[in-house]
Amino acid sequence: MNASSALSDPFFCGCETGPEQDALLSVDEALRRTLALVEPVAQVEPVPLEKAHGRVLAQAIRSATSLPLFDNSAMDGYAIRLADLSGDGPWRLPLAGRVAAGDAGDTPVPVGAALRIFTGAAIPPGCDAVVIQELTRLEGDTVEIRRRPEPDENIRRAGEDLTYGSELLPAGRRIGPRAAALLASAGCGNVVVRRRVRITYFSTGSELRAPGTPLAPGQIWNANRYHLQGALDLPWVEATDMGSVPDQPDRLREALEEASRNADLVVSTGGVSVGDEDHMPAVLRAAGGTVEVMKVAIKPGKPLLIGRIGRALYLGLPGNPVSAFVTWHVIGARIAEALAGLAEGAPRRIIVRAGFDRVRQPGRCEFLPARLGSYDGHGTRVVEIATSEVSHRVALLAQADGLLLIPSETDRIQLGDMLEFLPFQDG
Repeated sequence: MNASSALSDPFFCGCETGPEQDALLSVDEALRRTLALVEPVAQVEPVPLEKAHGRVLAQAIRSATSLPLFDNSAMDGYAIRLADLSGDGPWRLPLAGRVAAGDAGDTPVPVGAALRIFTGAAIPPGCDAVVIQELTRLEGDTVEIRRRPEPDENIRRAGEDLTYGSELLPAGRRIGPRAAALLASAGCGNVVVRRRVRITYFSTGSELRAPGTPLAPGQIWNANRYHLQGALDLPWVEATDMGSVPDQPDRLREALEEASRNADLVVSTGGVSVGDEDHMPAVLRAAGGTVEVMKVAIKPGKPLLIGRIGRALYLGLPGNPVSAFVTWHVIGARIAEALAGLAEGAPRRIIVRAGFDRVRQPGRCEFLPARLGSYDGHGTRVVEIATSEVSHRVALLAQADGLLLIPSETDRIQLGDMLEFLPFQDG
């Protein structure tokens, strides 16, 4: 795999270059087909800026002002006229007053005098430099200036950061702390955002029980429900948790139909493989839905079901907790971000160096939970993996720093190989 091509294409993982098995779709193709089905939510709403954190902008925002709003001092010091510094220094000027941040700063400084000025304060008319206080000495009501400043030194001129009418933020930008600060600085008290994406989810499996309850033989605690609760705890998502549903086709169909009535995306875990108790493909069709993607060349997580039911998209994740996590992280999250209209939805990737040797069976693009180690001599992080298979190892997933991407055609990883790594953004 060519690292530069992989980084330039958010869908490229290398799995299209190897042979597909049993009509498996590559991860790249599965993503393309799925995202082609997605239309961002159309409804928008105005919200006050203090309620907009984490929301997605529905339209570009242009500045209704210039920044800075007025000429102001970049430092604490003394505002002067350069013309008053005649001959060789040092120069001694009487103080004619002071101007602090918030003062109007509209009184001209008298000829041959200086004004004490503080950071952010408006530059008085006629002043063309600010001498920082470290280059002065104050004696009573007189300031001694030791070095002649350059014109406009330590002055922030109006409009030098931002001009009137320029684009502050594009449509599709999530309003994070930096974006919120910019909007506030430009006086934007309200913004127009897309409504939250409605995602309804449930787990399938008669064996599932809530954590903290006793287990009968053959039962397990439901990990996927809590993974999705955390993954969907986002300001731009309105999530509905339907709990777990037994492996009974009628009950599953009822849950699927109910979930799809008001959702943009329905997510289920389990029941998407080929076993006798894997009912979701048939249930989706029986409920009037369509299957668009089934079986993807990804490891872990080959059983994966993507389709439609009514106006909602449907995503059926594997029941195995690590497989469900990986397929959500790689594919499911991209669907949700596309529905939200997020412009920066592709996962961030970094280049790392393998700190291990591993022989593998080619054919599926693999995402291994891995930990970042130290830096090598070239400033590249070294990555380590557990030596055992990890499709059932939830503990290893919790200890990982991210997912190591192994292209489908790779049959061996050698110590020092360069690979791509998808860091986790949460705990």
